[in-house]
Amino acid sequence: MIRQGKIIDIEHILSIARACALKMESMGIFQWNEHYPSEQAFLNDIDRNELFVALKNDKVIGAIVVSTKMDEEYVPVKWLVPNGNSTYIHRLCVAPELQGQGYAQRLMEFAEAHSRKNGFTSVRLDTFSQNQRNQRFYEQRGYEKLEDIFYPKQSSHPFHCYELVL
Repeated sequence: MIRQGKIIDIEHILSIARACALKMESMGIFQWNEHYPSEQAFLNDIDRNELFVALKNDKVIGAIVVSTKMDEEYVPVKWLVPNGNSTYIHRLCVAPELQGQGYAQRLMEFAEAHSRKNGFTSVRLDTFSQNQRNQRFYEQRGYEKLEDIFYPKQSSHPFHCYELVL
């Protein structure tokens, strides 16, 4: 089940995000760190009603942000559709011990259906250039790879932007 995130979920989400960061680091992928994702980012997501959580046996096992706010890093990107009617996926995470069981797929299906239902024309996101697993994941879902952007507080490596036209 997927539902809107609540303040009570923050501790669980942060724990999952930290576990995901450690798993990625063990694979040589330095995508998330002490700056990202932050508790404040998730709190802001809740305030905007843009955080959703996946549950298994009533326990939070993953999260996704479906935002209508375009980050400033995205402004120079040449997107497939004009700006103003897209959603942005951020902070997708699934507890490492449950990865590979389809939960990330379900979260993405939810995000895409939510975007369609609300009349958006595309879904946009970025993923770390050193995380080939994520790149394959999005490309298999039909996302088109576009330009690169940088998040200096996260890495000196670029992040690839992707877009799915709905």
